[in-house]
Amino acid sequence: MKQFLKNTIKKIIQKLTTLLSSTKVGRLVNEVIVNDVMNRVQEMEHNGLRMKFTVPNSLNRFRVESFSTKEPETLEWIDCFPDKAVLWDIGANVGLYSIYAAKKKNCRVVAFEPSIFNLELLARNLFMNNLQDQVTIAPFALSDGLGPSLMRMTTTEWGGALSTFGKKTGWNGESIKEVFAFQTFGVSMDQAVSVLHLPHPNFIKMDVDGIEHFILQNGPDVLSTIQGILVEINDDFNEQAEKSRDALERAGLTLKEKLYSEMFEDTKFSSSYNQIWARI
Repeated sequence: MKQFLKNTIKKIIQKLTTLLSSTKVGRLVNEVIVNDVMNRVQEMEHNGLRMKFTVPNSLNRFRVESFSTKEPETLEWIDCFPDKAVLWDIGANVGLYSIYAAKKKNCRVVAFEPSIFNLELLARNLFMNNLQDQVTIAPFALSDGLGPSLMRMTTTEWGGALSTFGKKTGWNGESIKEVFAFQTFGVSMDQAVSVLHLPHPNFIKMDVDGIEHFILQNGPDVLSTIQGILVEINDDFNEQAEKSRDALERAGLTLKEKLYSEMFEDTKFSSSYNQIWARI
């Protein structure tokens, strides 16, 4: 019933905006609404640290409101970083964890995010938190090599996820339900350092919804010297789980723990864990 009402209201609004677009005044009204939506900001606090985020829709409001509870293990992992460490946030989305690491531990962050629908929000969020000089946006995909390929997306929603680059499978190993796609460039982790001269990371956070193993297998030089990595792995996606483990073990890293928030219990994501690996 709730979803029915939501869809009905959505259709009414869509018809209204279409009607408004037929007149000059109506188009101005639509533009003012869009600009207002994109400038809506929500402040939040975690462990005494205040941050600001753009919230143009319910998904981004959820990300902000669940900041402390959605991935508490990720926040605790970042809390253990030494000051001024270099973090690669691979699959940065709108920058929640990039911003937390930069503000909490004074990290130098490279935020990898190829989604054209997330990049504007990522840039806005960095600017609002005065981190534009401390966090570098890498607006392309990390992959298994250098070259162009399709970025396949399951949503065009601002702040959306569950998309993939260069492959046709998603986070669960099944064919992705593509609603939008575009060509962009991918590069391996090792090439990001050797070709693009990005700073070598001390830590890596990786959440790219299904191609983690392709990225890890093609970054042996980077992985061989990092202090630790937090990577989301679906235990039921056997190829992903096995090849990721092999790449991380070959790099001399040890699995310390794998965790997920209680909010994912008994959901389709209950087999996906944030694995924390460290050099011991």
